[in-house]
Amino acid sequence: MDRKTRGTVLVVGAVVLLVATLGVSAALAPDTAVAGDDSERRTLVGIQGGGPGWHEYGSIANVEGTDVTWRLADTDSYFDVTLLDNGSVMAGFMHGGYEDCGPYESPCTHTGFRILDPDTKEIQYEYSYPVRSSSNSEVHDVEQLENGEFLLTDMDREGLTIVKNDEVVWQWNASSYYEAPADPTRVDWLHINDVDVVGEGQFLVSVRNANQILVVDRQEGVVETINADEGGSDNTCTPSGRNQLEDQDGDGDVRCGDPAVLNHQHNPQWLGGDPTGEGEAAVLVADSDNDRVAELHRQNGSWEVAWTLERAGGIDLRWPRDADRLANGNTLVTDTLNKRVFEVTENGTVVWSIGYKALNHKVPYEADREPQGELTQAEWYVGESPNEGRSGEIPVLTEAAALLPGVFPWLPFWFNGAQLGLTIVSVAVAGVGARDLWRTR
Repeated sequence: MDRKTRGTVLVVGAVVLLVATLGVSAALAPDTAVAGDDSERRTLVGIQGGGPGWHEYGSIANVEGTDVTWRLADTDSYFDVTLLDNGSVMAGFMHGGYEDCGPYESPCTHTGFRILDPDTKEIQYEYSYPVRSSSNSEVHDVEQLENGEFLLTDMDREGLTIVKNDEVVWQWNASSYYEAPADPTRVDWLHINDVDVVGEGQFLVSVRNANQILVVDRQEGVVETINADEGGSDNTCTPSGRNQLEDQDGDGDVRCGDPAVLNHQHNPQWLGGDPTGEGEAAVLVADSDNDRVAELHRQNGSWEVAWTLERAGGIDLRWPRDADRLANGNTLVTDTLNKRVFEVTENGTVVWSIGYKALNHKVPYEADREPQGELTQAEWYVGESPNEGRSGEIPVLTEAAALLPGVFPWLPFWFNGAQLGLTIVSVAVAGVGARDLWRTR
């Protein structure tokens, strides 16, 4: 076979392989939209966005059944979303283009929270402040308290803040519990991404980079640590090349929870029990870097994983970032990298879901079922975990494919390690063929 013929065969073969890979994968992919038997389901979804780093095209979508009844897409990123009693929507956000920049150059990025009118799409109230970076500095969560107070996470300076009438009235700094860098605003130190009220002046706090969930008392500070440091490896909290926890005092240790229990989690929900006691208690959480939803129970002072969900609707979970136990006993899951939100029973049956079409092909952050939102007392799961297991994963390629939506947000959810590997092979073969054709010119 001469070089020109070989080059032509290689290029054509590569194109056929690529088209077959994508076509067959799309045809065999499970449907991520399941209408279910209740067309009255109302779900509010905070969508972080798309584009590089997902900090573009943020939106809020209100879904009834599987139909989007209204959408607000005016901000770089939205995160936690809550329907307030008066019908307004409260949401954490990040957006660029502000002139009020404090110590930073204008224009700059602001983060904070907004209260929005879902009918007019107008901003009724905004509390925000400038941050050094548009990445890993956002306010991911806000809670409305009594007496006009609002409780929010501060990922920029790493702590909790309560504001009232635009003024800070209380703060908890994570440096009182963790070894702090010289300037938390310059590194993605703890990535505190969620706070919920679980008792009188008691807050459930997700410290993502430490693999831990805390109960912080407004007067006493930390009174409970879920997934406490038992002296194991700190590698997941101090990854090479990433600015997370560092051994600031030189004792060879940082406060880091066991990654087999929790690994860079998001949005825990308190299911019941005494937040600071030794009795039984339960927490549901999106165990993101373990690609699962986990329910943890406290018994005899020790927290253990009691139930997990790793696969639903024939699809492996990929970096879920929210899980809420609903009033009907089911669980609402935001499956970020699969670009879907679904409701699942204790035995793993999907009874409702929306996929990338409803989400405008963007990545969701969090979802709330209306009108109740996230409950603080809900059913505990005590049976066996669903036994579907995960599908085969390809080392390196599966991890690489999971990162691609941050750069190419239009990629479909089914583009995983196998598809990436075959795409690389196709491109490599086409390159060899093109080289042969070039040399025959």
